[in-house]
Order: sequence, then C-alpha cells, then structure tokens
Amino acid sequence: MKRVVAGLVIIVSVFALTVYAAAAADSPGSEGDPVVTKSYVDSQIAQLKNTGVSSGTYKAVQLIEGQKMIGGEGTEIILRSGEATAIDNGANGVSDVTGGADLMTGQRIGLNHLLLIPRNDGRGLLALTEAYVMVRGSYTIQ
Repeated sequence: MKRVVAGLVIIVSVFALTVYAAAAADSPGSEGDPVVTKSYVDSQIAQLKNTGVSSGTYKAVQLIEGQKMIGGEGTEIILRSGEATAIDNGANGVSDVTGGADLMTGQRIGLNHLLLIPRNDGRGLLALTEAYVMVRGSYTIQ
C-alpha cells in the first residue's frame, strides 16, 4: 500500500512540474505570449491604411480621370459614380458578380456592380472620369 501511495505521489509531482514548466514557457512578454504597446498597434493600423488595405468594411475611394485601381487577391470593388473600364490580366477578366460576366480590358463597368478580383495579378479598373468606388481588400492606385 505504501508503494502505491508513493507511486501516486511521484506521478502527481511529475505532472505538476510538467504543467508548471509549460506555463512558465509562455509567461507574459515571452515569445509565446508577447506584450505589445498601444503605440505599436496604432502604427500597424496606420501602416495598413497607407498601403491601401481596407479591412472588413468597405472604404470609399476617389479616383481621378486616368487613374488605375489594381486589386489584390479577393478584393471587392463597387463603382458608385463616374465611368470606368475593366483591366484584365491578359488572359482572364475581372469578375462582375452582379452581371455574371468576366469583364475584359476596355469593357465598361456598370454602376453599383460588384467586382471581384480573384488573384493578385494586375486586374482592376481604369477611371475614364472622376469616379468614386467602394473597396474592400488590398489595392494600389496608379
């Protein structure tokens, strides 16, 4: 009986030490549990805004005549005003989800049509006049 109790004590001790060691490995400030400051988070958010990334919500963007908006993979674009044409990648068009078609370079984009950029391969739109678009996802303006 004493051997069984001693064995259980040893097993429980080893388990407790293992749990303690695992908890110590992810202590606050360690690589497993990093601590960041508010200024760091603010700088990361500002960097995202400056690189043309719209998070989970749509962002209104003004384009002037002749500007191109090139979308990243999964970017959604809605032309709200003005005139614009599609820019394809040389092989495949921009997905016009509303119209159910692929728009090739030079084809007009309908107002309020939802466009989807499937890959980060140079697809987007060209503003023929001043235009306002709503965009969700990454993009560049050229």
